[in-house]
Amino acid sequence: MLKDVYTGDGRRLAVEISGDPGGFPVFLLHGTPGSRLGPAPRPMLLYHQRVQLITYDRPGYGSSDPLPGRSVAHVAADVAAVADTLGIERFAVVGRSGGGPHALACAALLPDRVTRVAVLVSLAPRDADGLDWFAGMAASNVNEFSKALASPDRLAASLRLRSVAIRSDPVRLLAQLRRDLTESDLRVVADAGVRAMLLRNYREALRVSADGWVDDALSFCSPWGFNPADIFVPVLLWHGEQDVFSPPSHTRWLAARIPSVTAILQPAAAHFGSLRVLPDIVTWLLGGRRPGVTVDQH
Repeated sequence: MLKDVYTGDGRRLAVEISGDPGGFPVFLLHGTPGSRLGPAPRPMLLYHQRVQLITYDRPGYGSSDPLPGRSVAHVAADVAAVADTLGIERFAVVGRSGGGPHALACAALLPDRVTRVAVLVSLAPRDADGLDWFAGMAASNVNEFSKALASPDRLAASLRLRSVAIRSDPVRLLAQLRRDLTESDLRVVADAGVRAMLLRNYREALRVSADGWVDDALSFCSPWGFNPADIFVPVLLWHGEQDVFSPPSHTRWLAARIPSVTAILQPAAAHFGSLRVLPDIVTWLLGGRRPGVTVDQH
């Protein structure tokens, strides 16, 4: 079910609700670029787990109004607005890739409403003390984030040019990503169903403009607006050791600073391996067992 939600400052957010309408609410925050149509557990699984899944287009993506200059922390007010509109008081949050920092923001800034948070293949803050932020990162991402740091106008021009081509043919983005995909990621995206979903996701993300993509990149390279050390709700971090889009060292940095955290690093997985563990992640969010192999727990 698609629903428009309006924030306190009058912006429209495009919200998708799936699964069990009476189930426990779980917010799933999409990647970069991405939309409410991105990777998610199958509807039948959500019904079986009694989960009401809530996804929405971040500002500037899909049908959601842009919010120029937004920080990562801005997500907390938007998630709260969606929850209030839907009459939801308590909920869990999961964020994958570009949704990871935003999920952490919800954990830090909505502690009275968020029950648990799961974060998959996330970046750490750009100003993370003691972390070589670019180490192990693919050249394509290094180039994009370097532009965000040095020349936001150049970044915007570059992503807008790319988005025009991707909007007309979303296969272009998969083709661009393919250069940096590991063997394990290639196996994931070789699945016809996964490819079809990713193409729908990218097409919707950039259907109107590249504003969301630009603002995401800028926000990741700016102060996030909260300190991960101030997160006290239970957090699960998951990362593939072979990831070159957001290196696993970022999750190790976060795991060393978030007080109530379980960190899982999978040696044979990379970035898109996170799609396969989403169902187990939802189980954990509901209070069930943790997936995979735990390598660090505080």
